[in-house]
Amino acid sequence: MTRRSRTIGSLLSALLIGCGCGTSSGAPGTPATTTTIAAASPSSSAVTPAPAPASGAAANVAASAPDTSAATSAVSPAVTSTPAPVASAAPPVVATAAAESPEALRKKVQIAWALKQDEIKSDPNGAWAVQAKASSAYHDAKGTSPYSPSQATGLPNIEGYGNSALAWVPKTPDAGIEWLELQYSKPVHATMVRVRESYGSGAVMKVELFDEQGAPHTVWTGADLTKELDYLVVEFPKTAFKSGRVKLTLATNVVSGSNQIDAVQLVGTDQ
Repeated sequence: MTRRSRTIGSLLSALLIGCGCGTSSGAPGTPATTTTIAAASPSSSAVTPAPAPASGAAANVAASAPDTSAATSAVSPAVTSTPAPVASAAPPVVATAAAESPEALRKKVQIAWALKQDEIKSDPNGAWAVQAKASSAYHDAKGTSPYSPSQATGLPNIEGYGNSALAWVPKTPDAGIEWLELQYSKPVHATMVRVRESYGSGAVMKVELFDEQGAPHTVWTGADLTKELDYLVVEFPKTAFKSGRVKLTLATNVVSGSNQIDAVQLVGTDQ
């Protein structure tokens, strides 16, 4: 080979090497390229099987699920137990409110009053007057006329506090001393007198009984504290004598306006 040929061959080899076409120069490039691809390959595979990390995330979620249910179960009893005391406490509050309401109290008072009236009317030892006379009467009423003394005989028949023609009423309001005398069908050893006052209550000042010889016996004097439609109840030791006559004395000036008596009960026994 001539020098020129060798020179051309050397230049050709150098060109070939520079272009990467040579066998010995391409071997190092291949591993580098292969290494680069191989290094990228895991990255690509990590992206491609996205489900794998997803299932890993699912595993994390599943792992956290017990914590969530545990939290739920922990919260659930707390929530359940909280209403229970409130629910159990509610009825007493409602019952207390109902018991303390003005309407409930009013009804209780009215029921107690009605029961007391029935008990008095049904007293087996009680008797109601059959005749009556008085110091005066409104409109000078006589016999069975309205406001007359006879209106205080028999069972109580006035059911509301107020002025009524079904009661005995003195002639002049606030005039001072007035009296009402009542006769009963059977004399008894007396223990009590009940005076049912229906209007201007609180004016009675004395209660007397007459024995069978007609002598008076004072069994009570004092301040009459009766209010509204109610009884003045006078109790005393059983009398040694029998009585079938009761006399009430009123100071009509101590209670302003008309004073009215509905009925008078004498309580006692034969022995």
